[in-house]
Amino acid sequence: MNVYSFARAAVPPLDRPILRRRAQSRYQGTLPAVTEVVQALRPDDPVMCLRPATLRTTARNFVEQFPGDALYAVKCNPELAILRGLWDGGVRHFDAASMTEVKLVRGLFPDAHIHFMHPIKSRPAIAASYALGVRDYVIDSLDELDKVLEETPRLPVQARDLGLLVRLSLPKGDAVYDLSGKFGAPPAEAAEILRLSRKVAVRVGLCFHVGSQCMNPAAYETALALGGQVIAEAGVPIDIVDVGGGFPVSYADMVPPALSAFVAAIRRGYDRLGLSANCRLWCEPGRALVAPAESLVVRVTARRERGRGQIGTLFINDGVFGALSDAGASCGLRFPARLIRDGGGVGAEELLPFELFGPTCDSADRMRGPFMLPADVREGDWIEIGQLGAYGSTLRTGFNGFGHAGLIEVRDQPLMATPGYLEGASKAA
Repeated sequence: MNVYSFARAAVPPLDRPILRRRAQSRYQGTLPAVTEVVQALRPDDPVMCLRPATLRTTARNFVEQFPGDALYAVKCNPELAILRGLWDGGVRHFDAASMTEVKLVRGLFPDAHIHFMHPIKSRPAIAASYALGVRDYVIDSLDELDKVLEETPRLPVQARDLGLLVRLSLPKGDAVYDLSGKFGAPPAEAAEILRLSRKVAVRVGLCFHVGSQCMNPAAYETALALGGQVIAEAGVPIDIVDVGGGFPVSYADMVPPALSAFVAAIRRGYDRLGLSANCRLWCEPGRALVAPAESLVVRVTARRERGRGQIGTLFINDGVFGALSDAGASCGLRFPARLIRDGGGVGAEELLPFELFGPTCDSADRMRGPFMLPADVREGDWIEIGQLGAYGSTLRTGFNGFGHAGLIEVRDQPLMATPGYLEGASKAA
């Protein structure tokens, strides 16, 4: 077999450039398929499988369809190969939430546009990010406005190139992950901050977040309508409207409307605002760009039967303290899965529901799923779990000593496709 792969010890992705722990390359040539990886390496540790072609395609399609600037939310997956793939797909704007993310992006892409979108920042982070070329900052209070003004250079009066975006709080919506409780100014306060920001910044904008994995395109229209009321109350020109993230992807039990439906809803809501032609529209996709670009291969370490008619139980070598945090969360995202058997077998035709337990001694290390797998799945089999490019390896810990994993580039298509994101992926491969 003539394949190329690389693997390295699993640590939080932002630490990998520091540790630089890499295994020696085993193969040369074209990218392997996931099944080839399993048959060649027979991995006993989890392996993250990265699909560069998928990554480039999702990035290109999103950038081309969205009628403005797409800022990749670095927190979603800061893996270096992920960032490079997004850049190759046309992403030039990055949403950073920390100085570590700012330094990472600036080191990789000196010409990238980096925007500090965390509403609460430390004073050293503001000053250091400004020194690295960051000019756009999100704020959601008058205190944060003062902090930014105090920590950016004072020219005759104040830094003349600042962009200030006011984060508007939204009522709780129906997104899978509600984000309404932590950040954002109430409408009247947001309008006041906009007026004051207009006096000191060259660019002023309004931003919000409808919640992560938002399945309803109309949520963006509703949020834009509220934003329009705030802008009208503020009575000042607006340079940027940022609709945030929330763009959904497919999972085993949910297939969202096509990306075009979300873009159309945003266009309708934005057009109703009647803003200047010079106003820019921004968004902050994360999950939508990277979720299908990585999957996880785990190995079954034990099988337990819970009794006739009950769901089966599999113990695997990764879990909620590793790349499967979202699978064990209360929101209960169900991830697509397939069996990979030694020698290439596919297992029994009949599929049964299974829950998964991770390798740690913590009983919370449980992923209820259900994961639909062949009835005869057994110890020693491998399982590929898809849609883990978003918040998979990023949330991995070393708890109980189970933090090790590999990373390998593959040529396969993802286990699931989201409408509107992957057109042309096979050609890009």
